Parts: sequence; structure tokens; C-alpha cells
Amino acid sequence: METINLLLSGFANALTPLNFVWLFAGSALGTVLGMLPGLGPTTGIALLMPLTFTMAPDTALVTMCAIYYGAMFGGSRSSILLNIPGDGASVTSCFDGYPMSTSGHAEEALAISAIASFIGGLIATIAFVAIAVPVARFALKFGPPEYFMLMCFALAATAAISKEAMLKGLLSMCLGLMIATVGIDPQSGAIRFTFGVTALQTGIDFVVVIIGVYGLGEVFHNMDHIRSDTAVKVQSKFGRIWVSMAQFKRCWWPMIRQTPIGFIIGVLPGAGATIAALMAYNN
Repeated sequence: METINLLLSGFANALTPLNFVWLFAGSALGTVLGMLPGLGPTTGIALLMPLTFTMAPDTALVTMCAIYYGAMFGGSRSSILLNIPGDGASVTSCFDGYPMSTSGHAEEALAISAIASFIGGLIATIAFVAIAVPVARFALKFGPPEYFMLMCFALAATAAISKEAMLKGLLSMCLGLMIATVGIDPQSGAIRFTFGVTALQTGIDFVVVIIGVYGLGEVFHNMDHIRSDTAVKVQSKFGRIWVSMAQFKRCWWPMIRQTPIGFIIGVLPGAGATIAALMAYNN
């Protein structure tokens, strides 16, 4: 109870006009950076951190959180419209969002992703304020066995997504594991598969992999079909970005149902949004 009162007191003190201005400004800047493939929330915060050097602590914290949330949301924009994820967590937006965009339903895809981001973020924030201490204790109990089972489950979920082409899914999973072995082994410190290239000692970033796989793959596919009748028709005119009541009724329960998955996996150190997105999509 004391923790909740402390959090509510801090929240009340942060409700100032200046903080609201930077809240909207940070969200807008973060969304723009998130839409640019390869940047993502971490890079966005690093690029925009100099803005906070002269701010008060609470204003700086509000701005950084707004940039992070905006960048996480903006990654789905490029996934839906270009089939190029803005960050690792936006990969699953390509599976259904881009086909909706090419079939002339980009407005619905953009609106659904925005509503889902708002509902999931709101519920997770309220849950974190209410049960911050128990959740932190639960996260600290996770050790190597639990993380091993979590990673195995995430890999199984990744393979299950491609159930219509299971062999391709398993081969892709094995290729991803091979790429992950490049760099310094975190347990032994041994340098693996760098071939003398110093830059590879830190490993191959996951965002670089997905940009190469999805971005270059989409470019080559369009080049191959650019002069044929099978070329992808890009939607250039957009109407009102919203969803009908019937569409919302079909989507609201999956939004509520997947929020606990993202919340629980998000509080685990080192798990990240990518694992949460893949597990939620497969559920």
C-alpha cells in the first residue's frame, strides 16, 4: 500500500503543463524514429537524450518514456505499410498487417495496431503500478532453468507460426541460432566465428538481421515482379484510419488476452518485447 501511495504521489506531481507538452512531443518524435527501419526505441532514446540534459528529472523521465513508447508503436507502421519491421518486436505485424495493406485495408490495420498498443500499454501500466513489488520479486526468482524453458518455448512458438511450411520454419530457426552464435560467448568469453573481424565480437544485431531478411527480401521480390501483372499494388490513398464496431468486437478480446503475456515476459530481465510478441502471436 505504501508503494502504491508513493507512486500515485509521484504521478500527481508529474501532472504539469510542461510535462504534458514534452509527453506529446516525445511520443511524436519516438513514433517517427520507430517508423524508420533499423532505429527502434533504444536508438531513438540515445539520439534524443541530449534534449533532456537541461530538463528537470521528472520532465526528463516523462520525455524518455514517451520516446520509448512512441518508438515501440512506430515500428508497426513500416511493418504494415512496407513489410519492413522497424524493430524486432514489430516482426509479427508483417504477418497480417502487410497483407491487409496490399489488399486495400491499410487503414484498418493501422487503427487496430494503434488501439491494441494503447489498450495493452494502459493495462500493463496500471498493473505495474498496482503490483510492482510482487512482480519484481517474481522476476528475480527466474534463474537459468526458467530462462532455458522460456527460450525453448519461444523457439517452439516461432516454429509453430510457420505451420503451413514447417520445414522452412525449422530451417529459419536453425539459421537464427547459427547467427546468434557469432561473437563472444557470454559464459566462457571465447570468440566464435568472427573470422578476425573485430566488429563481429559483439555479435550480429537482431535488427540488422530482420532488416536484411525482410527489407532486402521485399526489394528483390518487387524487382522480380515489377514488370509483370503480379506486382504488388501499393495503397497510395488513405481514408479515415479507424475500424468499424464489428471489427473491434472481433479484436478486443485478443487484445485483452495477450496483454498479460507481454506484461509477464516484459518484466523478466533480458527477455524483451520480441519474445513476447512472437509468443502472443502464436497464442
